[in-house]
Amino acid sequence: MTRPPLQAVLFDMDGTLVDTERLWWEAVQDVATGLGRPLTEADQPEVLGRPVEHTADWLGRLTGTPGPADRLHREFTDRVRTGIVPRPGALALLDALARDGVPIALVTASPRSVADSVLAVLGADRFRVSVTADDTASTKPAPDPYLAACRALGVEPARCVAVEDTPTGVSSAEAAGCAVLAVPSLAPIEAAPGRTVVTSLEEVTAERLRGLVRPRLRVLSWNLWYGGTMVDDHRAKQLKVILDTEADVVGLQETAGTAARELAEALGWHHHQVGENLGIISRHPITAPLGDPAVGFYGAAGARIRLGGTHELDVWTAHLHYTPYGPYEAAFDGLGPDELIAHENVRLAQLRQALRQIAEAAGATTPVVLTGDFNCPSHLDRTDVDWPVTRAAEEAGLRDSYREARPDPVRDPGHTWSPVHPRHEDDPSLPEPQDRIDYVLHNGRGLRVLDSRTVVTGVPRPWPDVAGNDWPSDHAAVLTTFELNPPD
Repeated sequence: MTRPPLQAVLFDMDGTLVDTERLWWEAVQDVATGLGRPLTEADQPEVLGRPVEHTADWLGRLTGTPGPADRLHREFTDRVRTGIVPRPGALALLDALARDGVPIALVTASPRSVADSVLAVLGADRFRVSVTADDTASTKPAPDPYLAACRALGVEPARCVAVEDTPTGVSSAEAAGCAVLAVPSLAPIEAAPGRTVVTSLEEVTAERLRGLVRPRLRVLSWNLWYGGTMVDDHRAKQLKVILDTEADVVGLQETAGTAARELAEALGWHHHQVGENLGIISRHPITAPLGDPAVGFYGAAGARIRLGGTHELDVWTAHLHYTPYGPYEAAFDGLGPDELIAHENVRLAQLRQALRQIAEAAGATTPVVLTGDFNCPSHLDRTDVDWPVTRAAEEAGLRDSYREARPDPVRDPGHTWSPVHPRHEDDPSLPEPQDRIDYVLHNGRGLRVLDSRTVVTGVPRPWPDVAGNDWPSDHAAVLTTFELNPPD
């Protein structure tokens, strides 16, 4: 587990740094009243935190008056020129962040002309970047403005705090993946996971903002392929992968009996090796082994890991039998869904045994992560077949972290089998089916997926010319980054 540094603070403008949300509301009220439709509190979601064009379109449809955007621009700009007032605590917080060297961005749904007027009052040099409604194809509540600011700063959204005053702005920042500090101006905002609500910026310090960036945990699932021995200098290459991914915990399969111990000793980590095939290594202390210590080549093993002084986590690694292999039976033998499902019985029994062990070991609030090479596709990917192994994991309450982060299997297939087998090993005239068969699953207790991706180093040469590959496996690994939160 690492507590990432605060990489940047991204401030909304209207109603957050300056008291323009009131000016905007007054401007829209005046125009609406002139069009015969005075506003009420129920209209605030269409006004507060919205760009001029959105509110103008809404008001035009409501009153049957085309093109009120120009009038709204004039009314608001006139008020901004004479009525900009920094919100209490805003300038002091900007100065504190600047002293600490924390980059600051302005992210607003207002047009550039209005933002520049406000920046002139606040001091444009306080902000490394400013993103306005003119700078992205979509503005709030879409995540585009916050994502654009993060790209311009070269930072990760998950390591940033967005400071907002409206539900619209909060939705934008949260969709981008930022932690949120909400300072409601006119519309109320409820606290939520990843969101802190305060009444004034006077309550906020740079240190408090740092504390909003939650600890994170990176979990890698990796089949090492006979311990890695098919590739030259495999141990050094394995270590490089683990260090480059900044993994905190690695669930291993095909360890050849010694890889978990040897990797952990080289890294100065903790390890749990079970039999000739399964292992877990962790930069954090392992406090208890879990599962059957006499597990065979196939099955599952787990370890309880202590993360700092506030979190405990159960991590499991599983390897399920490789035959019969469903994608081969579908591609080469023409089997239909019913037969494919029937042939999953061995793997299904192995997984159900692992799920029983996981449930017996975990408490009611224990976070659980299950890594593994399941040797079968997912029902979330190949929807023509209701693959029972991954379905059983889902029914047991385990979520597929890769599909949480990347829900579209067409755009992000996430294939892990196989980077070294573009053609079938036994018959090179046949293309090898490419599938996602390696997983990082979790039970969602105190865990939120920030990202999940497959990992392959370089461009591996295909089998059998693999000895010189930088990537020392025949599987892609899966790396998931979790945010750690108190369990519900």
